[in-house]
Amino acid sequence: MSRKIKNLFTLLFFALLSNSLLAQQNEFGNWLMYFGTNRITDDWSIHSEVQYRNHTIEPVNIEQLLLRTGVNYHLSKNAILTGGYGYIGSHVFESDQKAPESREHRLFQQLILINKVSRLKFEHRYRLEQRWVDSGDETAYKNRIRYRLMVFLPLNKPVIEPGTLFLGVYDEVFMNTKSVFFDRNRLYAALGYQFKKNLQAQVGYLYQRVNDFGKSYLQVAVVFNTDFRKED
Repeated sequence: MSRKIKNLFTLLFFALLSNSLLAQQNEFGNWLMYFGTNRITDDWSIHSEVQYRNHTIEPVNIEQLLLRTGVNYHLSKNAILTGGYGYIGSHVFESDQKAPESREHRLFQQLILINKVSRLKFEHRYRLEQRWVDSGDETAYKNRIRYRLMVFLPLNKPVIEPGTLFLGVYDEVFMNTKSVFFDRNRLYAALGYQFKKNLQAQVGYLYQRVNDFGKSYLQVAVVFNTDFRKED
């Protein structure tokens, strides 16, 4: 990575960090994330994902641990259908209990559609979730609908390829099927760098609004895709 790109990532990180220091400890969190698409055949791949979410900017006060996996069917280069499972353990802020206070088991189905307009790449993600949330006293079943629109803009090259610095922005809305219709909204902006064809990193800011409560998060994500297809 060039010195200029390293400096951009450093400036972005410290800008987000300095902003977080102005807030109270539990008002600015941190998400450390890994995503992977592990190609098996031309049509099929395995989705792998780990998210370590913290109540505070320092990754020492866990809020949630999310583990998600799924099977992807590549309908085309620009359309992917997925079915999978997720586990989410949630922790109370500054709790003395090491085990999560609530656990969620989740099934999900999603469709991703991709299109390009000039230098911009648009990614539409439609997701359905069936959720079993165990709070210790009871297990509640919930359904949820999610839609995310993400836009990528390469900054130093016409397209995102190895050596590309890019911007990534998305907004995602969550909707319940009963009770309170609006669940939450997430707004995200990040600076990313494509190291290799299969390796990418993003450092960004996410603002999440849940009903009348909002919270900011520093996000650091690594995307590492593997390819197990046999070469001819």
